[in-house]
Order: sequence, then structure tokens, then C-alpha cells
Amino acid sequence: MEKNIVKTFWKGDMVFNATNPGGDLVMGTSKDLGGDDKGLRPKAMMLASLAGCSGIDIAMLIKKMKVAITTFDIEVEAELTEEHPKYYHTVKCIYNFYGDNLNETKIKKVVDLSVDKYCGVMEMFRQFAEVKIEIKYHNS
Repeated sequence: MEKNIVKTFWKGDMVFNATNPGGDLVMGTSKDLGGDDKGLRPKAMMLASLAGCSGIDIAMLIKKMKVAITTFDIEVEAELTEEHPKYYHTVKCIYNFYGDNLNETKIKKVVDLSVDKYCGVMEMFRQFAEVKIEIKYHNS
């Protein structure tokens, strides 16, 4: 069974340094919550992890399936609950693909494979949030 270990160190005030197999990162919070606006926000990192996980799937699949695109990006919008503990209850992933004569059928298949089969972070999000997907095609 695969196991990930991340160790997080308190650096004082509202700043933490977390180890990661690929490097370290700094986490913190905004001034209105007692921080100094340094570091990544933990909840926002969850959204970045979602986009990163799906993005890696897509990058592998477009190469494997020979899907011609110039580039793509993933925008994640999420709403927090009103009550504590606040967590994301709705999440929307917007996949933007750019290129000439984009093959929308192949691109949709690639996104669907990531969303429905390969992205473990997407599956984790589904355990606590309603997840919506939107694909936008930007032909040059």
C-alpha cells in the first residue's frame, strides 16, 4: 500500500513549513486572521491539488492519445460552508483548452477519464462536496 508522509513545522506566529516528497512549502494566513499574508493558504492548496492532480492526468492523456492543443489551464471555484468547521461544499472545475482546430470529442474524453477514472483528489473531493465540471474550447 502506497503511503505519503508530510511533516509540518511551526515557524512562529501563523507560519508553517511543510515537507513534501518534491520540496518544501510555506503555509500561512491573511492579516485579518492574525497572519502576515505569507505562504500558501491551506484550503486554497486543496483546490490547487485538485487542479494539479487532474492536470497531470490530462497532460499524460493528451500525449498518449495524441490530442493537439497549444496549452490548457484549470480554474477551480469553490464555496465554503457558513458554519465552522468551514469546508468546501461546492466546487467547480473549469478546464480551458487553447489551440487551432481543437478536437472537442477527444478533449472531452481526456477530461472525462481524469474526472471519472484517474484523479484521486477529485474522488476525495466528491466525498464532501458537489463537484461540477465545465470544459471551454478556445480556438485560435
